[in-house]
Amino acid sequence: MTKDECKQVVLDIIADIAPDEALSNVKPDVRLRDQLELDSMDFLDIVMELRKRHGIEVPEADYPKLASLDSCAEYLTPKFNAVGAKQ
Repeated sequence: MTKDECKQVVLDIIADIAPDEALSNVKPDVRLRDQLELDSMDFLDIVMELRKRHGIEVPEADYPKLASLDSCAEYLTPKFNAVGAKQ
């Protein structure tokens, strides 16, 4: 999976948990919580959906690595590729 595909996965999850958010103008290098009306429960939902849909585990200590789309892609792309290699 590429970093762009990873960003799209994150955006798809956000679209499902926060359907009223306009995601077309999300800046990849700005914290998601600064751009969108996401609270801590929404953030936990994103983490839970990553695990449920894709088998990606994100330890709580790594939550700050999911701050922006760019940092999500940087952190998650190797995890997606590792999970994909197992399937």
